Amino acid sequence: MSRSPNRRARGKASAESGEPRVNLYDEVTARIVAELEAGRVPWVQPWSAAACAGPSLPRNALTGRSYSGVNVLLLWGAVIAHGYPSQSWLTFRQAREAGGSVMKGERGQTVVYADRFVPEAEKVKAAASGEDAKAVPFLKRFTVFNIAQCEGLRPGLALDPAPLPEREIVPVAEEVIAASGVEFRIGGSRAFYVPSANFVQVPPQPAFFEQINYYRTCLHELTHATGHAKRLGRDLTNAFGNKGYAREELVAELGSAFLCAALGIVPTVRHADYIASWLEVLREDNRAIFRAASQASKAADWLLARHREATEEHGRIAA
Repeated sequence: MSRSPNRRARGKASAESGEPRVNLYDEVTARIVAELEAGRVPWVQPWSAAACAGPSLPRNALTGRSYSGVNVLLLWGAVIAHGYPSQSWLTFRQAREAGGSVMKGERGQTVVYADRFVPEAEKVKAAASGEDAKAVPFLKRFTVFNIAQCEGLRPGLALDPAPLPEREIVPVAEEVIAASGVEFRIGGSRAFYVPSANFVQVPPQPAFFEQINYYRTCLHELTHATGHAKRLGRDLTNAFGNKGYAREELVAELGSAFLCAALGIVPTVRHADYIASWLEVLREDNRAIFRAASQASKAADWLLARHREATEEHGRIAA
């Protein structure tokens, strides 16, 4: 989109000063709630349309860095809505740095950046009292554009991964499961994680109507397992049906979606049975989706980091 210097300057000043936190939390939460109310789960199979990009996490095309947390949901939603053929994004300025520009008339997608800062008054107060200064959380709003909205970009920017070949066994997913160190049991007719005994159990893969969904289920339960006190330390003591349980299920759903995207897995299963409880949580707390997405990103990163470590160790042994 063409922007005047004054408009860009106003956008920069707005970002630096920080948008009103409540308004931005409300805006993003309302967007997710609207999707759920319409019966669409924005983190499940966001690459289903033939015109859309393949399964992967959205990334910055210039730096190659993947977006995380609630920004994954926002950018996946934009890919679905507009049928973009890529999961790569750039700011207006980055498109210029990449040798191109945003095409005239294109509208960008809002993403958010969370951080903390210490107000000057708090610094003065802390200096006088000798206590630690208290940091204040805030959100910044930025606009990004899909590379399909740009023209003239230099070749070699972050590319979408090649899709996995069609097969029932996905070696990389098996490697992630093994590298997690979580005890993994196969059998029975239910999938669950037992925090007290610290093990995951899932039905055998042939029991799934579509066998690729076995991996989505495994990654869902592994995300639960990352919440163990010896790992990321989430509260896993909530009883079935309460809001704490719904929040943890939301983390596991998002974690599984993020992991499937990172590994190039395209599941088809829907977990619509939790939509009502998710809506209750999101309507009551405008920060719930931010926390859940952040925790899901941390869980996915934890599992992927152990996979990388195992792969590197195997490489050293082989060498």
